[in-house]
Amino acid sequence: AAELEYESVLCVKPDVNVYRIPPRTSNRGYRASDWKLDHPDWTGRLRVTSKGKTAYIKLEDKVSGELFAQAPIDQYPGIAVETVTDSSRYFVIRIQDGTGRSAFIGIGFTDRGDAFDFNVSLQDHFKWVKQETEISKESQEADTRPKLDLGFKEGQTIKLNIGNMTTKKGGAAKPRASGSGGLSLLPPPPGGKIAVPPVLPPSSTPIANHVTPPPVLKSSNVSSADILLDLDAPASASKAPASASATTDLWGDFSTASSAIPNQAPQQSNWVQF
Repeated sequence: AAELEYESVLCVKPDVNVYRIPPRTSNRGYRASDWKLDHPDWTGRLRVTSKGKTAYIKLEDKVSGELFAQAPIDQYPGIAVETVTDSSRYFVIRIQDGTGRSAFIGIGFTDRGDAFDFNVSLQDHFKWVKQETEISKESQEADTRPKLDLGFKEGQTIKLNIGNMTTKKGGAAKPRASGSGGLSLLPPPPGGKIAVPPVLPPSSTPIANHVTPPPVLKSSNVSSADILLDLDAPASASKAPASASATTDLWGDFSTASSAIPNQAPQQSNWVQF
């Protein structure tokens, strides 16, 4: 896996100064004012690269590109790279050779923007390393967890309830028309006639319901007795004079009664209307 990793360049600065620094005598931080800032010990090019999770600070010659020293960094901020207490343009790095020997030297940038870019490139790299570590840890935990079996068991079925189903080749179900009260009524047949209820003869027995009989049409010359006369008597009998004797006119009593009270309205009888 280490052989397949490639080296990427994070930052390149063409001018960097290198200083020999005195050993630190106390736990307080390094101070750039203790160095001989006007007389750097070496000047060259700085290149920050990464290979895997490790970053490298490489000091190279400006013309030939020959490596002067390099500092591997496993953690930032850490002991491999430290800032000074009195300036943001100077740093202390720990360089190592192939034999395992190490030494602390000071580096500084003339431009403050170069120092900012150097610092940000290291921060971004180790931020990415932290994210990769968390992702790999989560994937390992997911592999150790028991996996859920969401497949169907043998003979297991499911039931789906789908609403608004259509009927007969995609036709929608028609709502049932309902009349008042929820009952459907049929219309009357065309041309139908209403039958007139039969007229019952007057009865002396009173009816308990006291149903009002239908009104009788008034006429100027025809009375209720004359209506009865028209039903059975011939046309000649209906035209007989009123002065005829009671012996010749079979219906004389009725005509007498009707002529005695010409303007009186017909009395109500207990007829039942159907």
